[in-house]
Amino acid sequence: MADMTDTTGTKGTKGTSDPVGVLDTAAPDGRPVWSVRRGFDAALAPMFVLLWSSAFVVAVIGVGAAPPLLLTFSRFAVAAVLLTGMALLSRARWPRGRQLGHVAVSGLLVQALQFGATYVAIGTGLPGGVVALVQGLNPALIALFAAPVLGERILRRQWWGFGLGGLGVLVAVADQWTHSVLGVVCAVVGLLGLSGGTVYQKRFVGDVDLLAGTAVQFLVSTPVLGVATWAFEQPRVADWPAFGAVLAWMALVNSIVVFLLLNVMLRRGEVSRVGTLFFLIPVVTAVLSWLVLGRGLSAPELVGLAMGGVGVLLAATAGRTWPANRWPANRWSAGRRLGSRRPWRRPSVSGA
Repeated sequence: MADMTDTTGTKGTKGTSDPVGVLDTAAPDGRPVWSVRRGFDAALAPMFVLLWSSAFVVAVIGVGAAPPLLLTFSRFAVAAVLLTGMALLSRARWPRGRQLGHVAVSGLLVQALQFGATYVAIGTGLPGGVVALVQGLNPALIALFAAPVLGERILRRQWWGFGLGGLGVLVAVADQWTHSVLGVVCAVVGLLGLSGGTVYQKRFVGDVDLLAGTAVQFLVSTPVLGVATWAFEQPRVADWPAFGAVLAWMALVNSIVVFLLLNVMLRRGEVSRVGTLFFLIPVVTAVLSWLVLGRGLSAPELVGLAMGGVGVLLAATAGRTWPANRWPANRWSAGRRLGSRRPWRRPSVSGA
């Protein structure tokens, strides 16, 4: 979560002339040179999508072994201990004062509210793939929040992508409304926690050490889930081997690795562009559900997933935008740093 308020679109190291963070050096004739960092950056998004999607499949197995809130509480407790230890060993700088409060709020939204509600939705019988499809609306909500809060310019092509992706999600879940109302409501609440927390984190959580900030999020969320577990459930584990395996994956992969990846991507890019990755998660979740759980896809789900894929392409390939209040003063030099013959062109007011 370090430097996560950088909304200028710059991703390179401070003090360098690489405004998009894709080049480490250049050949003597000025041509760009592919680097290890470029390969790592290119792998961030696929790794994030795959690992995030696995959480829905693992959650279906987990709620069969233990109640959903107990499962979430256990996941957060283990992750909090591990991340706190890692932060202490690395002598990370912990947030304080108002900054600590912002980290805590973002943790309650992105962690406690999102996952507590999501796991309850799955526990009511709503399939994990359907919950992932509901979360597929995340990019559209993020765009709605990010434009007024962060000042990010959203191009018309991106709005078409958001709209098509959101419509695809609605088509895919059209035959799933026979499940409990509680499950659908909880899935929507989890979506709101994810979208609102992502934008809040990008806006207010800046210059925070990655390990320490994520550890604080789990430390704050763990007691909240503990109280909810005690108040609404009977904390009994029905299948300890399955519970242990699921808890290990959730704590190590879904709680630590995934959110470190998410925070790194938020630090380096526009929040609306990071949000478009969530259009791909339903597709990957559906494939994993078929491979691991043997759950097939209905015709509406296939159509909706295809629409979501087209939507993410439209949104992700739209021209790079600069926030309205952070337009670079020297447009010509910004263009030359990329090796372009023409400087950056500011989008028109209409967003076309």
